Amino acid sequence: MADRRTIRLDLEYDGTDFVGWQVQPNGRSIQGEISRALKRLLGDWIVPVGSGRTDSGTHAVGQVAHFHTESGHSAARIRQALNGLLPPDIAVTAAADVEADFHARYSAISKRYRYRIATAKSAVQRRQVWHFFRSLDLDAMRLGASALVGKHRFDAFCNHRPMPDSFICNVLECCWRQQGEELIFEIEANRFLRHMVRIIIGTLVEIGTGRRPARDMYRLLDAGESKRASLRGGETSPAPVIGRSDAGPTAPARGLCLLGVFYDSRHSNLR
Repeated sequence: MADRRTIRLDLEYDGTDFVGWQVQPNGRSIQGEISRALKRLLGDWIVPVGSGRTDSGTHAVGQVAHFHTESGHSAARIRQALNGLLPPDIAVTAAADVEADFHARYSAISKRYRYRIATAKSAVQRRQVWHFFRSLDLDAMRLGASALVGKHRFDAFCNHRPMPDSFICNVLECCWRQQGEELIFEIEANRFLRHMVRIIIGTLVEIGTGRRPARDMYRLLDAGESKRASLRGGETSPAPVIGRSDAGPTAPARGLCLLGVFYDSRHSNLR
Protein backbone atom coordinates (compact mmCIF):
# COMPACT_ATOMS: atom_id res chain seq x y z
CA MET A 1 0.00 0.00 0.00
CA ALA A 2 1.36 3.39 -0.98
CA ASP A 3 2.20 5.93 1.69
CA ARG A 4 -0.27 8.72 2.34
CA ARG A 5 1.18 12.04 1.19
CA THR A 6 0.28 15.65 1.89
CA ILE A 7 0.48 17.85 -1.19
CA ARG A 8 0.56 21.65 -0.99
CA LEU A 9 -0.79 23.67 -3.91
CA ASP A 10 -0.04 27.35 -4.46
CA LEU A 11 -2.75 28.91 -6.59
CA GLU A 12 -3.75 32.02 -8.44
CA TYR A 13 -7.18 32.77 -9.84
CA ASP A 14 -9.35 35.46 -11.32
CA GLY A 15 -12.35 35.36 -9.00
CA THR A 16 -14.74 37.28 -11.27
CA ASP A 17 -16.81 34.29 -12.39
CA PHE A 18 -16.66 32.32 -9.14
CA VAL A 19 -18.92 32.26 -6.09
CA GLY A 20 -15.76 32.16 -3.98
CA TRP A 21 -13.33 29.50 -2.79
CA GLN A 22 -15.80 27.16 -1.12
CA VAL A 23 -18.16 24.83 -2.96
CA GLN A 24 -21.64 26.37 -3.16
CA PRO A 25 -24.85 25.00 -4.68
CA ASN A 26 -25.40 28.07 -6.86
CA GLY A 27 -22.30 28.47 -9.02
CA ARG A 28 -18.66 27.74 -9.82
CA SER A 29 -16.17 27.62 -6.95
CA ILE A 30 -12.40 27.32 -6.99
CA GLN A 31 -12.52 24.40 -4.57
CA GLY A 32 -15.07 22.61 -6.78
CA GLU A 33 -13.04 23.08 -9.97
CA ILE A 34 -9.90 21.71 -8.30
CA SER A 35 -11.84 18.73 -6.92
CA ARG A 36 -13.11 17.87 -10.40
CA ALA A 37 -9.60 18.14 -11.85
CA LEU A 38 -8.18 15.92 -9.08
CA LYS A 39 -10.89 13.33 -9.74
CA ARG A 40 -9.90 13.16 -13.40
CA LEU A 41 -6.21 12.94 -12.54
CA LEU A 42 -6.19 10.64 -9.51
CA GLY A 43 -9.51 8.81 -9.78
CA ASP A 44 -10.66 9.83 -6.29
CA TRP A 45 -12.99 12.60 -5.21
CA ILE A 46 -10.67 14.83 -3.18
CA VAL A 47 -11.76 18.12 -1.64
CA PRO A 48 -8.72 20.40 -1.19
CA VAL A 49 -8.51 22.45 2.01
CA GLY A 50 -7.78 26.13 1.45
CA SER A 51 -6.08 28.63 3.74
CA GLY A 52 -9.45 30.34 4.05
CA ARG A 53 -12.47 31.40 2.08
CA THR A 54 -12.30 34.19 -0.45
CA ASP A 55 -15.54 35.99 -1.31
CA SER A 56 -17.35 35.83 -4.59
CA GLY A 57 -15.44 38.02 -7.06
CA THR A 58 -12.24 38.17 -4.99
CA HIS A 59 -8.96 37.27 -6.70
CA ALA A 60 -5.79 35.54 -5.50
CA VAL A 61 -2.16 35.31 -6.56
CA GLY A 62 -1.05 33.54 -3.37
CA GLN A 63 -3.80 31.19 -2.21
CA VAL A 64 -2.58 27.96 -0.58
CA ALA A 65 -4.39 24.64 -0.34
CA HIS A 66 -3.51 21.07 0.60
CA PHE A 67 -4.87 17.58 0.03
CA HIS A 68 -3.93 14.01 0.88
CA THR A 69 -3.26 11.27 -1.64
CA GLU A 70 -1.60 7.87 -2.04
CA SER A 71 -0.83 8.56 -5.69
CA GLY A 72 2.66 7.88 -6.98
CA HIS A 73 2.60 10.93 -9.29
CA SER A 74 5.35 13.43 -8.47
CA ALA A 75 4.32 16.86 -7.24
CA ALA A 76 5.67 18.34 -10.48
CA ARG A 77 3.50 15.95 -12.51
CA ILE A 78 0.46 16.83 -10.39
CA ARG A 79 1.01 20.54 -11.04
CA GLN A 80 1.47 20.03 -14.77
CA ALA A 81 -1.61 17.81 -15.07
CA LEU A 82 -3.85 20.05 -12.99
CA ASN A 83 -2.93 23.07 -15.10
CA GLY A 84 -3.97 21.09 -18.16
CA LEU A 85 -7.30 20.13 -16.58
CA LEU A 86 -8.28 23.35 -14.80
CA PRO A 87 -10.15 26.19 -16.53
CA PRO A 88 -8.10 29.19 -17.69
CA ASP A 89 -9.09 31.36 -14.70
CA ILE A 90 -7.29 29.06 -12.21
CA ALA A 91 -3.57 28.23 -12.23
CA VAL A 92 -1.39 26.07 -9.97
CA THR A 93 1.80 28.07 -9.52
CA ALA A 94 3.56 25.46 -7.35
CA ALA A 95 2.99 21.97 -5.97
CA ALA A 96 5.09 20.16 -3.39
CA ASP A 97 5.16 17.32 -0.90
CA VAL A 98 5.05 18.77 2.60
CA GLU A 99 5.10 17.50 6.18
CA ALA A 100 2.17 15.28 7.14
CA ASP A 101 0.90 17.78 9.72
CA PHE A 102 0.85 20.73 7.30
CA HIS A 103 -2.58 22.37 7.18
CA ALA A 104 -3.19 25.21 4.72
CA ARG A 105 -5.42 27.04 7.19
CA TYR A 106 -4.33 26.08 10.70
CA SER A 107 -0.58 26.16 10.02
CA ALA A 108 -0.77 29.72 8.68
CA ILE A 109 0.62 32.53 10.83
CA SER A 110 -0.50 35.47 8.67
CA LYS A 111 -2.09 36.49 5.38
CA ARG A 112 -1.63 39.53 3.18
CA TYR A 113 -4.26 41.20 1.00
CA ARG A 114 -4.13 44.01 -1.55
CA TYR A 115 -6.96 46.32 -2.58
CA ARG A 116 -6.77 48.49 -5.72
CA ILE A 117 -8.77 51.66 -6.38
CA ALA A 118 -8.56 53.16 -9.87
CA THR A 119 -9.04 56.92 -10.06
CA ALA A 120 -9.32 56.87 -13.88
CA LYS A 121 -11.17 54.52 -16.21
CA SER A 122 -9.31 51.36 -17.20
CA ALA A 123 -10.75 48.90 -19.69
CA VAL A 124 -8.05 46.25 -19.24
CA GLN A 125 -8.07 46.30 -15.41
CA ARG A 126 -11.82 46.76 -14.95
CA ARG A 127 -12.27 43.32 -13.33
CA GLN A 128 -9.38 43.88 -10.89
CA VAL A 129 -10.06 47.37 -9.50
CA TRP A 130 -12.76 49.50 -7.92
CA HIS A 131 -13.27 52.50 -10.17
CA PHE A 132 -13.76 55.52 -7.94
CA PHE A 133 -13.73 58.88 -9.68
CA ARG A 134 -14.26 61.26 -6.76
CA SER A 135 -11.26 63.04 -5.23
CA LEU A 136 -9.67 61.16 -2.33
CA ASP A 137 -7.42 62.60 0.40
CA LEU A 138 -4.66 59.99 0.54
CA ASP A 139 -3.01 61.56 3.61
CA ALA A 140 -6.26 61.30 5.57
CA MET A 141 -6.69 57.68 4.48
CA ARG A 142 -3.16 56.89 5.59
CA LEU A 143 -3.81 58.48 8.97
CA GLY A 144 -6.99 56.43 9.38
CA ALA A 145 -5.23 53.23 8.35
CA SER A 146 -2.48 53.78 10.94
CA ALA A 147 -5.05 53.08 13.67
CA LEU A 148 -5.42 49.50 12.44
CA VAL A 149 -1.93 48.28 13.34
CA GLY A 150 -1.87 46.13 16.46
CA LYS A 151 -4.30 43.83 18.21
CA HIS A 152 -7.90 45.10 18.15
CA ARG A 153 -11.49 43.95 18.19
CA PHE A 154 -12.94 44.36 14.70
CA ASP A 155 -16.63 44.14 15.64
CA ALA A 156 -17.49 47.07 13.36
CA PHE A 157 -15.44 45.76 10.44
CA CYS A 158 -16.97 42.39 9.70
CA ASN A 159 -20.13 40.61 8.70
CA HIS A 160 -21.68 39.06 11.82
CA ARG A 161 -23.47 36.31 9.90
CA PRO A 162 -22.19 33.82 10.71
CA MET A 163 -20.95 35.11 14.07
CA PRO A 164 -17.14 34.74 14.30
CA ASP A 165 -15.66 32.82 17.23
CA SER A 166 -13.58 35.92 18.04
CA PHE A 167 -13.48 39.51 16.82
CA ILE A 168 -9.81 39.97 17.75
CA CYS A 169 -7.24 40.28 14.96
CA ASN A 170 -3.61 41.36 15.09
CA VAL A 171 -2.76 43.64 12.16
CA LEU A 172 0.98 43.41 11.52
CA GLU A 173 1.23 46.00 8.77
CA CYS A 174 -0.94 48.12 6.50
CA CYS A 175 -0.13 50.89 4.06
CA TRP A 176 -1.42 52.96 1.16
CA ARG A 177 0.64 53.87 -1.89
CA GLN A 178 -0.10 55.65 -5.14
CA GLN A 179 0.94 54.01 -8.38
CA GLY A 180 0.04 56.05 -11.43
CA GLU A 181 -3.73 56.47 -11.40
CA GLU A 182 -4.26 53.75 -8.78
CA LEU A 183 -4.38 53.87 -4.99
CA ILE A 184 -3.17 50.56 -3.57
CA PHE A 185 -3.79 49.35 -0.02
CA GLU A 186 -2.01 46.34 1.48
CA ILE A 187 -2.69 44.76 4.85
CA GLU A 188 -1.21 41.78 6.68
CA ALA A 189 -2.72 40.21 9.79
CA ASN A 190 -2.73 36.95 11.71
CA ARG A 191 -6.37 36.41 10.68
CA PHE A 192 -9.19 38.16 8.84
CA LEU A 193 -12.91 38.21 9.46
CA ARG A 194 -15.59 37.94 6.81
CA HIS A 195 -15.60 41.07 4.57
CA MET A 196 -13.10 42.71 6.96
CA VAL A 197 -10.76 44.19 4.34
CA ARG A 198 -13.62 45.39 2.15
CA ILE A 199 -15.35 47.13 5.07
CA ILE A 200 -12.05 48.73 6.11
CA ILE A 201 -11.67 50.02 2.56
CA GLY A 202 -15.23 51.35 2.49
CA THR A 203 -14.60 53.20 5.75
CA LEU A 204 -11.23 54.61 4.65
CA VAL A 205 -12.79 55.84 1.41
CA GLU A 206 -15.38 57.73 3.46
CA ILE A 207 -12.45 59.32 5.28
CA GLY A 208 -10.84 60.12 1.97
CA THR A 209 -13.96 61.91 0.72
CA GLY A 210 -14.34 63.86 3.97
CA ARG A 211 -17.52 62.09 5.10
CA ARG A 212 -15.88 61.07 8.38
CA PRO A 213 -12.69 62.15 10.20
CA ALA A 214 -9.62 59.90 10.30
CA ARG A 215 -9.86 59.68 14.11
CA ASP A 216 -13.16 57.82 13.68
CA MET A 217 -11.15 54.66 13.05
CA TYR A 218 -10.01 54.76 16.68
CA ARG A 219 -13.62 55.10 17.86
CA LEU A 220 -14.70 52.10 15.79
CA LEU A 221 -11.79 49.94 16.95
CA ASP A 222 -12.00 50.97 20.61
CA ALA A 223 -15.73 50.29 20.84
CA GLY A 224 -15.25 46.55 21.28
CA GLU A 225 -12.65 47.04 24.00
CA SER A 226 -14.85 49.54 25.83
CA LYS A 227 -17.79 47.16 25.70
CA ARG A 228 -15.71 44.29 27.04
CA ALA A 229 -14.35 46.43 29.89
CA SER A 230 -17.89 47.47 30.79
CA LEU A 231 -18.99 43.85 31.00
CA ARG A 232 -16.08 43.15 33.37
CA GLY A 233 -17.16 46.03 35.58
CA GLY A 234 -14.26 48.20 34.49
CA GLU A 235 -16.50 51.15 33.66
CA THR A 236 -19.31 52.77 35.55
CA SER A 237 -21.03 54.24 32.50
CA PRO A 238 -22.48 52.10 29.72
CA ALA A 239 -20.13 51.54 26.80
CA PRO A 240 -21.25 52.82 23.41
CA VAL A 241 -22.98 50.23 21.31
CA ILE A 242 -21.08 50.25 18.03
CA GLY A 243 -21.50 47.60 15.39
CA ARG A 244 -21.25 46.91 11.71
CA SER A 245 -23.65 49.73 10.77
CA ASP A 246 -21.30 52.34 12.27
CA ALA A 247 -18.48 51.58 9.81
CA GLY A 248 -18.47 52.37 6.11
CA PRO A 249 -19.95 50.37 3.22
CA THR A 250 -18.47 47.12 1.96
CA ALA A 251 -16.20 47.90 -0.99
CA PRO A 252 -16.66 45.84 -4.19
CA ALA A 253 -14.99 42.43 -4.19
CA ARG A 254 -13.30 42.92 -7.56
CA GLY A 255 -10.60 45.21 -6.11
CA LEU A 256 -9.48 42.64 -3.53
CA CYS A 257 -6.69 40.10 -4.04
CA LEU A 258 -5.11 37.59 -1.65
CA LEU A 259 -1.38 38.19 -2.10
CA GLY A 260 0.05 35.47 0.10
CA VAL A 261 -0.25 33.12 3.06
CA PHE A 262 2.72 32.81 5.39
CA TYR A 263 3.83 29.90 7.56
CA ASP A 264 6.43 29.27 10.24
CA SER A 265 9.87 28.02 9.25
CA ARG A 266 8.94 24.35 9.63
CA HIS A 267 6.07 24.63 7.20
CA SER A 268 7.31 27.34 4.85
CA ASN A 269 9.99 25.34 3.08
CA LEU A 270 8.68 23.11 0.31
CA ARG A 271 10.33 19.68 0.15
